[in-house]
Amino acid sequence: MRKYETEIRVIYADTDAMGIVYHTNYIKWFEAGRNEYLRQIGYPYSRLEEEGVWLPVAAVNCEYKAPARYDDILLIQTGVAEMKAATVIIKYEIYNKETGELLVTGNSKHAITDPQLKPIRLKKVNPDLFERIMSDI
Repeated sequence: MRKYETEIRVIYADTDAMGIVYHTNYIKWFEAGRNEYLRQIGYPYSRLEEEGVWLPVAAVNCEYKAPARYDDILLIQTGVAEMKAATVIIKYEIYNKETGELLVTGNSKHAITDPQLKPIRLKKVNPDLFERIMSDI
């Protein structure tokens, strides 16, 4: 699986009263990684929408290994773990860039649909995007 990287700096508003990153922010950063992955393969969400392809989230899993704190620079590694006819699973790992410590792992499962949320086969509807994703697995 090829991994794409995105950097995020933790801002003060991302932390809780204990001074560590509030747990739901990692899900937001998964989305940031996913957005940048799509952009890097030439298909930002705006292009997907123009071409009638939606990727609604069907499930998200997140496992916390160690906390991040204010002002840490995080490295989000994103890649496609699995592609089926009308679903895709994207995998994430978030590291502390300075120390290299693995902080969080997770994945998100996405349906591949048209704008009416009807499942579509990406290979048939958009073979170029399908091939770009498959070449990264």
